[in-house]
Amino acid sequence: MFAIDIHKLAQQFVYDPQAPLIFNSGLFLFLFTAFLGVYIFLHKTHRPKLLFVTLFSLYFYYKSSGIYFILLLSTTCIDFMLARWLWQQTLPWKRSLLLTLSLVANLGLLGYFKYTNFIHEIFSHAAGIAYQPFEIFLPVGISFFTFQSLSYTIDVYRKKIKPVNHLLDYAFYISFFPQLVAGPIVRAADFLPQIYKPTVVTPAMLGRGIFLICTGLFKKAVISNYISLNFVDRIFDAPTLYTGLENLFGVYGYALQIYCDFSGYSDMAIGIALLLGFHFNLNFDSPYQSKNITEFWRRWHMSLSSWLRDYLYISLGGNRRGKFRTYINLLVTMLLGGLWHGAAFRFILWGALHGFALAVHKAVQETRVAAQLSSTRFNKFTNLVGILLTFHFVCFCWIFFRAPDMETAWQVFTRITTHFTPGILLDFIWGYKAVLFLMLVGYVLHFIPSTTEHKAESWVTGLPLAGKAALIFLTILLVVQTKSAGIQPFIYFQF
Repeated sequence: MFAIDIHKLAQQFVYDPQAPLIFNSGLFLFLFTAFLGVYIFLHKTHRPKLLFVTLFSLYFYYKSSGIYFILLLSTTCIDFMLARWLWQQTLPWKRSLLLTLSLVANLGLLGYFKYTNFIHEIFSHAAGIAYQPFEIFLPVGISFFTFQSLSYTIDVYRKKIKPVNHLLDYAFYISFFPQLVAGPIVRAADFLPQIYKPTVVTPAMLGRGIFLICTGLFKKAVISNYISLNFVDRIFDAPTLYTGLENLFGVYGYALQIYCDFSGYSDMAIGIALLLGFHFNLNFDSPYQSKNITEFWRRWHMSLSSWLRDYLYISLGGNRRGKFRTYINLLVTMLLGGLWHGAAFRFILWGALHGFALAVHKAVQETRVAAQLSSTRFNKFTNLVGILLTFHFVCFCWIFFRAPDMETAWQVFTRITTHFTPGILLDFIWGYKAVLFLMLVGYVLHFIPSTTEHKAESWVTGLPLAGKAALIFLTILLVVQTKSAGIQPFIYFQF
């Protein structure tokens, strides 16, 4: 019996494709507690600390993607060397060649694992032959660490930063486990200077870290998971079995689910990094409070939107080559942003819709009507209308993002527009009272003023250590009470 128990325990530490290691799992809590004990002992050192965290990060990634952690090591070594060679070169053509090699290595890796089957499917349909997908496993977080590594070599090429001297420093930056598999995408210019400073966790950092971890857990493991399993997934699995009213609330539910899922992960990543003495930039800023689509993309997945702006949109010419070219650049940037999210035409359409909306908003912004509306005494009313229009446009686009295929997306849209059936409202509310209650809680929390959130954070910071521990315990208890039977990976793991 003892030998069997030991075997079962050992299996928990081996990669299981059905049970990736995620922040809201019991195994991560156990591993992180043990990790923290060692980290506290090593945090005043430099090389031992970096080596220990890097090894733990590689193990964390192994538990998420198995043997594919070798890809992470390969990307790290290639870009570390290319950046050093690039910095040493003075001839423009050699510098361009080295940057091109980095682009080919990173985008080639991403392209093979993410888009091979997509391209194969297109050619199969064009040739009129049966499509048989290749057995290609998509490593978790590959889109994130390739973009992060690319930003490093591009910044070295642009001479915005100097390359690091030690491979361990770069490996620590690329593999740092809090943001490794689902962001935020951390810039080398923001993160690398921190690893050379003494590791200090102030009371404010500790309080904010615990606050973010608890709120992130609540958003992901309580709100997102529950409304997904008990409502949203059912709607998008078979939209024709439900009325238009139920489909509409399914879209509203998914808008909240993906926000709570992804911002919950980002909150936990930022919070865990703070507990280790490191700062990440904010990744979400109440995006559904946005008054227009441009503002939405300043608030949603901020690390990706700023990456696309700095390394793609500006590289295409930005707004420096006339109005028409600006609109084209916005459309191309968002098309590629949609493709980054997934290898399917529905993601391309999702990106195209956002790109078109950004272009239209930029064109409207430059008219006299926009200037008059922004200065009128009805500003509060126009802001409210802007928030409602932006939210519903984003929700409309989410249909294509969430639906498994274009046919299902069309079914959802058709049911909402032609089979609304408002008469079932009371029965619907009663039948899904728990789901709707959590949706109400989620949206209310999303729309509360930032001052209220800061007060809550200050309250957590002011708690004694025992009070902070009690808060964490109560959050975990709440998560356990609402936990589903299986592990629910974060949505952005697939990207």
